[in-house]
Amino acid sequence: MKLLKKLQKDVRYIEGLKACINCGVCTAVCPAAQFCDYDPRIIVDTVQHGNEKEIEQLLKSDTIWYCGECLSCKTRCPRGNTPGYIIQALRSLSIETGLFMESKQGQKQLAIKRTVGEHILKYGYCVYIDEVDTEMYPEQGPVWDWLKKNRNQILEELGTSYKKEQSGTLRRISKESLDDLQRIFDETGATERFEKIEMLSAQKARELGIDFSEGKDPYFEYLYNGFQDQEEQINDID
Repeated sequence: MKLLKKLQKDVRYIEGLKACINCGVCTAVCPAAQFCDYDPRIIVDTVQHGNEKEIEQLLKSDTIWYCGECLSCKTRCPRGNTPGYIIQALRSLSIETGLFMESKQGQKQLAIKRTVGEHILKYGYCVYIDEVDTEMYPEQGPVWDWLKKNRNQILEELGTSYKKEQSGTLRRISKESLDDLQRIFDETGATERFEKIEMLSAQKARELGIDFSEGKDPYFEYLYNGFQDQEEQINDID
């Protein structure tokens, strides 16, 4: 099936593209457009053209991964379009077709999967304090290490329910709820998507000669550290 036909079946495409007049208001209010090589107006225009080669290039590009999904575009569009929804549909299609591996920002989906994605399934939280490695945030300074080391006392004094089986912030999520989350991931195709990201990332790591296993392995660090020079990264691993 052609890429455009697949895209047009996505409910986010259907809801997101009404009648774009290419005014550029979405780009004017977009936070990502101020800092990245990203222009939602151009993306919507490209999709409207319906050119298969242009859509394929979008799916291979870094561009579709710069959107922060704040949906400022939705609130300001005079014709009721939502470029953010279209971006979501493009991202899904990029992963489905495997074209996300053609871009550096797309390859970083493995890092998202192994942090936010796995934290949701394991703990019920997108970001879980026990899994935050302070060495990944050197800009926070030594106080970050102190906070992590003394988190039990700090969170107790703040009145949280950290790891407690009761209501409140940072409470322990029940196994029943975690099982429900897993079933949701299975039914919606998210589990299959995670598996695909892992499989294609493993192939890329082999091509680069970088060790690939689980968690924050050398390939994860390669992605997280912003694609260090390949030879330098391999030398570090050796």
